[in-house]
Amino acid sequence: MSAYIEPRVLKGFRDYLPAAEIQRKKLIQKLETAFSQFGFVPIDTPVLEYAEILLGKGGGETDKQVYRFKDHGDRDVAMRFDLTVPFARFMAQHVEELYLPFRRYHIAKVWRGENTQRGRYREFMQCDFDIVGTDSASADADIVLTIITALKSLDIGGFTVRVNHRGLFNRFLEHKGLFEKSTAILRIVDKLEKIGVQATKDLLIAESDEKTADDILYFIHPEAGFTETLHKMRALCAAEDSRADEAYQRINTVYAITRKAGLADYIQLDPSITRGLDYYTGIVFETSLSRMPEIGSVCSGGRYNELANLYTDRKLPGVGASVGLDRLIAALDTLDAQKSQQPCPAVLIGALDEQLIADYHALAVELRSHGISVEVYPEVRKLPVQFSFAEKKQIPWMILLDAKALSANELPLKILETRETRNFKSSEELLIFLNEQLASLSKASGRDNG
Repeated sequence: MSAYIEPRVLKGFRDYLPAAEIQRKKLIQKLETAFSQFGFVPIDTPVLEYAEILLGKGGGETDKQVYRFKDHGDRDVAMRFDLTVPFARFMAQHVEELYLPFRRYHIAKVWRGENTQRGRYREFMQCDFDIVGTDSASADADIVLTIITALKSLDIGGFTVRVNHRGLFNRFLEHKGLFEKSTAILRIVDKLEKIGVQATKDLLIAESDEKTADDILYFIHPEAGFTETLHKMRALCAAEDSRADEAYQRINTVYAITRKAGLADYIQLDPSITRGLDYYTGIVFETSLSRMPEIGSVCSGGRYNELANLYTDRKLPGVGASVGLDRLIAALDTLDAQKSQQPCPAVLIGALDEQLIADYHALAVELRSHGISVEVYPEVRKLPVQFSFAEKKQIPWMILLDAKALSANELPLKILETRETRNFKSSEELLIFLNEQLASLSKASGRDNG
C-alpha cells in the first residue's frame, strides 16, 4: 500500500497554474478599473452564512445546489451560491453606516453543487456590481452602461446585452389568466436556449394548453428592432394596465439613455430573457458573445427591489449584474482571443558566483526601483539550467554578472531569443535599453509589460 495520498481535486473544482491565474488577475484588474470609473467601491462578505440567510429567497433549483452543513457549533450554515443574497444581508445590517444610493462591486468565489460543463464549475468566481437605494431608470441604465464599458475593456470582440423587463412578462401572463403560474412559466422560458423551442412548448403546454403555449412563444419572440419588440410586448398586455405602462416606460427610458450615449448597438430587447432566480422584479440582463453564443451568458443580472425585505423593513431597491469570469475565460481560451501573457519578470539575474549573491540582489533592488520587474536565480547552477528556467518562464533577458564583469564595471545582458550578449557600462545605460525594449513590446502587443 502506498504511503502517499493521491493528489487530486474534487469534481467541478480546479487548480490555477501561474499563466491561468495571471490571465484571471489581469481580467479582474480591467474590470475593477471599469467599475471604479462608474463610482463603484469594493466590499467583501463571509464565505459561510447562516443557511436561512442564503435560502430565504434563492428559489427551488438554487436551494438544491447550495453546499449546506452543520458546523462545529451545530449551527445550520451554507456556502454562498452567489454574491447578491449576501449583499442584501450586508445592506440590511450596515445601511446606517453607508450612504444611499450605494454602489458596490464584489469579486470573489462562490459555490454551487450543480452539474459541471464547459465554462461552468462548482467553484467559480463572480464579479458583481450593484446600485442600491434607488428605483430609477437612470440606475438601470447605468448598470447596462457599466456592462458595456467593462466588456469593451476586456477586448473580447463583439457582444450583445440582451435586456427584458419581468414586469411586462408578468402583466402579459396576468392578462392571459396565468399569473398564479408565472414563476413556473418564467423558469420554463428561461430554459429556451438550452432545450429549444419544441421542448419549451411541451413544458408550457403542461402548464396550460397548446394555444396558450403558442401565445407565450409569440410574446417572447423578438421582432426586427428594439422599438418594434417593445411595442408588441405592450400591445399583448391589457390595454388599461398602469403597471404594464410603467414597465414599458422604464425599459424605453433605459434604451433612450443608451442610445443618447451612442451605445444602443450593444443592446437588444429579448422578451425570452427572464432570469431564473425569484428575486428579480424588473429589468433583467444577459450578455452573449457574438462569436460564441453557445457558451451562455457571460454577464447577467437585473433589478431586485424586494430582496432586502427578507432582512429589514427598510426599502432598499437595487439593480446589478455579475460577470461570470470563469465562463468568460473558457470562451477566451476557445476563441484564442487572449494570448498567453508574460507571467514573469522582465529580467532574470543569473547566479554565477556565490560570493556575488548580495551584489545580485542589490542590482535587482535598483532595477525594481525604476519599474523593471526582476528575479534573482537563487543558487549557482550550470548556465544551461538557468537558461532553461528563464525560457520556461518566458523571461526575455538575463544579466550574467561574474567577478570579471563586476571588476570591469560591466553589466552583460543576454538576449535569450537570439542568444546575443550586450555589455552595458552602467545600470543607467542598461535601464535605457530595457525601457526602450519594454515600450516596444508594449506597443506591439497592445498591453503593458515589465
